[in-house]
Amino acid sequence: MNADQNQMNTVNAWRTPHRQSGATGFTLVEILIAITIIGALLAIALPMYSTFKEQQNIAIAVSDLKGIDIYVSSHKVSSAQFPNSLSEVPRADRKDPWGNPYEYLKIQGDETAVKGKMRRDKSTNPINTDFDPYSKGPDGETSTQRNLKTGQDDIVRASDGGFFGPAAKF
Repeated sequence: MNADQNQMNTVNAWRTPHRQSGATGFTLVEILIAITIIGALLAIALPMYSTFKEQQNIAIAVSDLKGIDIYVSSHKVSSAQFPNSLSEVPRADRKDPWGNPYEYLKIQGDETAVKGKMRRDKSTNPINTDFDPYSKGPDGETSTQRNLKTGQDDIVRASDGGFFGPAAKF
């Protein structure tokens, strides 16, 4: 080996090749950039997915409450009174999207017995005068006053069937 080749090998030994022809793989910088991009996309997508999933759960609960409304109204037509509990109507064992059973309060015919249990709007007027099916919502808690925090996320039937949706929007 001559002196020039020896000097070239010494210089090359201290240098890391940027890319040699035929080399495969990614550099550390390329991997870090890819991880950063994936992280940014996840930071955008996860909150959007959570919002979408919550809207989907609300839509399912509203649909279920409309079905309960139909079953309870049909029961009144066939037996001349509202059922005392949901167990008297079809699909009564159904749970809301958050895993809790749907709640039901018969009002018409039992006004004095359920006076303290009737759900009320922000003006303390009853939200229903016939019967009151509802879901306790994501937190699994409820209150008879719609404007209290525990009742805001409930999915309700209100105005005797004129409104179905989150209590906060009623």
